[in-house]
Amino acid sequence: MEHVTIRDIVEATGGRLLCGNPDMEITGFSIDSRQGQPDHLFVPIIGEKVDAHRFIEGALKLNGATLTSKHDEMDSDKPWIRVDDTVKAMQQIGTAYRDRLNLPVVAVTGSVGKTTTREMIAWALASEKQVFQTIGNQNSQIGVPLTLSRMTKEDDIAVLEIGMSERGQIETLTTMIRPNIAVVTIIGVCHIEYLKTQENICLEKMDIVKGLQEGGKVFLNGDDSFLAPYAGKLEFDTYFYGMGENCDYRAMNITQDTEGTNFDLVIKGGETYPVRLGVLGMHNVQNALAALGICHQSGVSIEAAAAALTSFHGQRQKIVKYNGYTLIEDAYNASPDSMKAALNVLASMDGRKIAVLADMLELGEKEKDYHEEVGAYLGQTSVNELYCVGPLSEYMIKAAKEVNPDCNTEHFTSNEELAAFLKGHLTEGDKVLIKGSNGMKLSEVIERIDGTAQ
Repeated sequence: MEHVTIRDIVEATGGRLLCGNPDMEITGFSIDSRQGQPDHLFVPIIGEKVDAHRFIEGALKLNGATLTSKHDEMDSDKPWIRVDDTVKAMQQIGTAYRDRLNLPVVAVTGSVGKTTTREMIAWALASEKQVFQTIGNQNSQIGVPLTLSRMTKEDDIAVLEIGMSERGQIETLTTMIRPNIAVVTIIGVCHIEYLKTQENICLEKMDIVKGLQEGGKVFLNGDDSFLAPYAGKLEFDTYFYGMGENCDYRAMNITQDTEGTNFDLVIKGGETYPVRLGVLGMHNVQNALAALGICHQSGVSIEAAAAALTSFHGQRQKIVKYNGYTLIEDAYNASPDSMKAALNVLASMDGRKIAVLADMLELGEKEKDYHEEVGAYLGQTSVNELYCVGPLSEYMIKAAKEVNPDCNTEHFTSNEELAAFLKGHLTEGDKVLIKGSNGMKLSEVIERIDGTAQ
């Protein structure tokens, strides 16, 4: 943050300064009492198990000021600001700072692909603009205000990711961000354990438009059956991207090789542009369409944006070569939609195709059905072998064998056992997809077979 004083923070939060200098400038937040800087504001968060108010004294050895919701009086040289709720106060400070900078903001949400889409949008915009984007996966009610605090007046545009862990959170975050452009990628089944139906998930994700500024624009995946019906129903200019005829930004003549993807971008009522991506998969074509469409609406030339995307590789799905075989490392998260997209990438490759899959978590009452759905889908592809870990993944194997009895399968009881098998099984020319929910820790398998394990 730049030029934000304690007085500004009191005004933004409606809080009360208990002590300290109101003209002191604050440049950022600290939420870890073991870290900080002399010009940072400590935010003691009340968690399920720990109330960080107990660490304020220690935090002030490193930080310059603190919020509190537990103290009504204080005598200290450093500023203490009394607020009703420290997390809400941090959000209010983030919003006030965002309004002060007044730069355009793109907000991205969706069940699948929001991180890669956000990265691709930022990458393409950076061909002609100074871009700030969400760092890592700081897309929560705590992560978003931390992200907002890091923007500067030197930035031309920001691309921020909005996540969801409970009902109503998208509305809270979009109201905080107040985006100029809102993007919804795909409506999948992540969080269905809590929201029960995809229709409910769609309604929650579409809450992103509630924070959209006047004159804002909405980008929706036109190939998604839950999003396509929003055509003509929103009060904002709405643009669809995808492969269908209903799309304003459409991909045609799609081809893939071992190093990337080619397609023609067709803008409705406009021109056609050739695009080359350095990543594989139809899902990445959709991500690129969102990026190119937003560039087009933000005054960035399509030619410059497309040229930038040739060097985009992303962080979530890494394709690396080791000992002569190719690993598709995609172990951060998993849902039925993202599993199918990753399997399509694997199936598009040559050589022996091996899927190493683990459980998809938080899928609620139909978790067995979703795992069977993925297994049956795999059985219809050209994937030759399926090796799994986790109790739910046994349903994948069962369904895959029913569809394709010739598919070689085996189930393992631990990541260590699976990794040991793969190290002895993989040979030169193999293509190997490794994917599962983050909680299944398939990164352990990757580390053991690619030589990075300590």
